Amino acid sequence: MTSNENIVQFPHAVLDNNLGRRLIPARLTEARLAERLSQTELAKLIGVSRQSVSAYELGDKTPEPVTMAKTTEALKQPLSFFTSERPQTFGPPSANFFRKVGQDTKRRNLACEIYADWLGQTAFAFDSFVNFPAVDIPAYEPKDQDTVHYSDDEIEEIAEKTREHFGLGLGPISNMLRLLEAKGVLVCRLQIPNENIEAFSYWRGSRPFVFMASDKESASRARYDLAHELGHLVLHRWIGKEEIEDKKRLKEIEAEADRFAGAFLLPAKSFPNEIYSPRIMAFIDLKHRWKVSIAAMVYRCKDLEIFDEQQITNLYKQISYKKWRKKEPLDGPDGLPLEQPILLTKVAELVLEAGKLQRDELTNSIGLSATVIEQLTGLQEGHLGDAPVGEYQPTLK
Repeated sequence: MTSNENIVQFPHAVLDNNLGRRLIPARLTEARLAERLSQTELAKLIGVSRQSVSAYELGDKTPEPVTMAKTTEALKQPLSFFTSERPQTFGPPSANFFRKVGQDTKRRNLACEIYADWLGQTAFAFDSFVNFPAVDIPAYEPKDQDTVHYSDDEIEEIAEKTREHFGLGLGPISNMLRLLEAKGVLVCRLQIPNENIEAFSYWRGSRPFVFMASDKESASRARYDLAHELGHLVLHRWIGKEEIEDKKRLKEIEAEADRFAGAFLLPAKSFPNEIYSPRIMAFIDLKHRWKVSIAAMVYRCKDLEIFDEQQITNLYKQISYKKWRKKEPLDGPDGLPLEQPILLTKVAELVLEAGKLQRDELTNSIGLSATVIEQLTGLQEGHLGDAPVGEYQPTLK
């Protein structure tokens, strides 16, 4: 995808005689939106009027060097970011499956779209040097094309077929994140500060991505997020952006992905056989085995009608009484281990260690700050800093 095919069409770059560089207005807007700043907020940070920021982004005016230096600091990107065309990525974007939580979702979603694109650009920088896993994600559409809704039975069947497609049995999945990476999904874990986001998924061309933006410590809930996003990739690839923006339709789409997640993680042909008591303490051992939250297992029992309505209500009351709504047993650093993405980290390390790209070549080709690239790829902080220079050690003849 070229730089003028992304979220919005922007003006061409303008030449600033003071800077001696081509300032690209689209890049300024992009960096501002990524930081979730309005034009007024950015103007206050860099000491100019809102009208000046608007003029910069329209290409009618360019900032003075001192103002540009303040802008790069405020938006946390190097000067080269603002003077370089946007790099290529895998292909045109699909609709992004955001779970809209809390207020100010438009600003948050714009930032997420940019981070999603940055992840695609970063991964694409390695595409000519390594063989990413082949994409192996099955796709389905509803049987009833008139309603374009999946029935519960359809979703149960699709979840079962997806397990079969992946060669999984009926037992617990050992590592959801490794499974997705092995099937060609590029996964990133990066918390976006001050935003209530869990995860979202999308396609760039024929390559699927999952962006995990939550700082949650619950491994079981993070695994459910991954299964939920897999549900979107399997069930909803044909859905357009206009449906995502319809609140009622989005609610239906999210419910379908939730049903898929429960059915995929806790198969109807095996999970019910391990339910032996409607007491909440019986679910702790089940959580250790299935690596699914107690709340999600209780909801799955409701879906499958394992318990009656009164028993389900009593289980939820027990969860509330024990204050497990936010933190359950086996959550946190001493509980189930949090699954971390490793594919992009290994790819980046392999390319750099083999000398296919030098560190400065990588950052220059992507254009983003070294810090953001490290976060997107999972490289250790400082890994893309200045290369060490060896000192000459004299020796005696």
